[in-house]
Amino acid sequence: MTELVHSDLEHGVATVTLDSPKNRNALSTRLLGDLESHLKQAIADDAARVIVLTGTGPVFCSGADLKEQRDPAAAPVTTSLPDILTMIWHSPKPVVCRLNGTARAGGIGLVTACDVAIAPDTASFAFSEVRLGVVPAMIAVPVLRKVNPRAASEYLLTGEVFDAARAVEIGLLNRAVPEAELDATVRHYTGMLVKGGPESLAITKMLLCELPGVSFEEGVRRMAALSAERFTSEEGQEGIAAFMDKRPPRWVP
Repeated sequence: MTELVHSDLEHGVATVTLDSPKNRNALSTRLLGDLESHLKQAIADDAARVIVLTGTGPVFCSGADLKEQRDPAAAPVTTSLPDILTMIWHSPKPVVCRLNGTARAGGIGLVTACDVAIAPDTASFAFSEVRLGVVPAMIAVPVLRKVNPRAASEYLLTGEVFDAARAVEIGLLNRAVPEAELDATVRHYTGMLVKGGPESLAITKMLLCELPGVSFEEGVRRMAALSAERFTSEEGQEGIAAFMDKRPPRWVP
């Protein structure tokens, strides 16, 4: 059976591609299973320094496979999507979402779980759940950590469609660019990310997740100890030596 997700690795960048354009890359049981497998593979591969999540066709991801969800014998989307969102959110490697087009509902959950999100300026977005009588429950976890609270209230409650420029304004996207510039913009970000030390990137991702919930005093105390440890670490010493020698560090592909 043909996989609905495929991946490749080039110059330290693992690209994981949703490849089910016939149903707009909907989150079916098969696609979610394939996606989980390919993400685990990319995270475990030492040669992969950055992960890019993208799709084929005009739609990045339309959300849950509604046809499948009507079948009482089918596994609900809640079975594996939480693990996938968590895997992306806590991935020790930066994850860049390269939207090939529109995103809806659960597809926006994937977008907001990623560290960086770039879309063509023609893409549109909508949290369509309430109009179907369901709730944007699981995806609200990453969405409410990225999107402006006022905007989140507006769009999660109304289900209104909004464009890529608005998505940038509210924190859903980092950049919205002309389609002809999409790949170059993604390469710009991945090119910067592979220059970071693997351990440093993983720890910095952890800080972004955890520090906002820590008191100022506790945060400063813990970070002083971490900073001292990183300056004396093998990776830190290599980075400093490379800077002084005016050469790339050993970890750069």
